Amino acid sequence: MYEVSNVRVNYGAAAAVSDVNLRIDAGELVVVLGPNGAGKSTLVNAMAGLHAVEAGRLAVDGHDITRSPPHRFCDRGIAIVPEGRRLFANLSVRENLELGSYRAEARRARTESMERVCALFPVLAERLGAPAGALSGGQQQMVAIGRALMARPRFLLLDEPSLGLSPMVVHELFRAIRQVNAEGMAVLLVEQNVAMALELARRAYVLDEGRIAAEGLPSELVGRDDIRRAYLGTK
Repeated sequence: MYEVSNVRVNYGAAAAVSDVNLRIDAGELVVVLGPNGAGKSTLVNAMAGLHAVEAGRLAVDGHDITRSPPHRFCDRGIAIVPEGRRLFANLSVRENLELGSYRAEARRARTESMERVCALFPVLAERLGAPAGALSGGQQQMVAIGRALMARPRFLLLDEPSLGLSPMVVHELFRAIRQVNAEGMAVLLVEQNVAMALELARRAYVLDEGRIAAEGLPSELVGRDDIRRAYLGTK
């Protein structure tokens, strides 16, 4: 289990995330929704060890990792697919994927992991030698997800994976996310495609102005008129 307890994250003197409580159980798929500027990316980056936590606690299986350096988050089985992909455009697809398997345990399983990623995204198997910058936006997002999977994580954090992509590509990405979750990997999905995200989720949180505005089963949130109107874009 990954637990976020009363976490506050600052940008300068201002709190971007305040008193957030959230959990991801083993094998669970959890969605975080909310408007632009709600603090979703700040939260997920803090959970990946990429942004310092001002107050509160991050814990995996009861072990406090709040003040750990980023590579220790990886050691606890946490991997992130950041917003904007952040690939090395001049490196090949294969090289970008291999960067995800730098940990000793992941390096030992590199061949198996590469085969798994190529099975999940067959188009990448055909482009392993191509520069990552030559791929389409959707293919680059597949590389970003594949790179995270190469680390063989227990908790996969995805920040807006569908942003700017065509509906067909989004459908393919969500198929892959559903598959890795069905295989037992816990997933935290930060997403603005509300309808598709709620179809995948076991539980959901709504973040607004840095605070949890609502949480529960997708059916419970969709059933609340106030949540639908204010956060889910439906009436």
